[in-house]
Amino acid sequence: MTPEEERLAEVPVSSEQVLQGSFLQVHRDQVRLSTGSVVQREYIRHPGAVMVVPLLDGERFVMERQFRYPLRRVLLEFPAGKIDRGEAPFLTGLRELFEETGYRAAEWALAGRLHNAAAYSDEFIEIWFARGLQAGAARLDADELLDVCEMDLQGLRLMAASGDLTDAKTQIGLLWLEHWAAERWQPQWKPVAAWCAELGIAPPDSTLMPTSPGA
Repeated sequence: MTPEEERLAEVPVSSEQVLQGSFLQVHRDQVRLSTGSVVQREYIRHPGAVMVVPLLDGERFVMERQFRYPLRRVLLEFPAGKIDRGEAPFLTGLRELFEETGYRAAEWALAGRLHNAAAYSDEFIEIWFARGLQAGAARLDADELLDVCEMDLQGLRLMAASGDLTDAKTQIGLLWLEHWAAERWQPQWKPVAAWCAELGIAPPDSTLMPTSPGA
């Protein structure tokens, strides 16, 4: 850390696990500031997640409508899901896209990573773009219920402008789309096998692989 970052750093003094959920952990820590004061921090440990922006022809995208219980309302979102233990984030993207929508993609591009709740969680979301989509049957978990739909770029812009697009990760996906449209960012497209080789991970199960050549 730089000297300025060291001045801002918080050093753990003690840590208590308050709750162990099915995949979330709630912690309460005592931390020391550079001023010498000891303060309390409560936060959630999360395994991380991946969001996929699936591209169809004509500036259209595969999206989902899903009821989010804490908000008691349905949100429009890009497909996403948490990383399983020991799973590479790229493979999470392939798996979640297929399980939730039935689509498999021939080419993928990494956009970046976001921390969506840094004040109270270590969760991160890795953002991938996918194109060359091949439709299939979704394989939702028993506790999942969602509708797959299509949206175009202008429709997303209008929803964001009106305040109807409130999902944070989806807003960030739209931001990346706007960067791409303005030529401030260019996706580096690669087939699945090339990404696996670059990331040093084993190829996914064949059910997640597209049937087109070069995948």
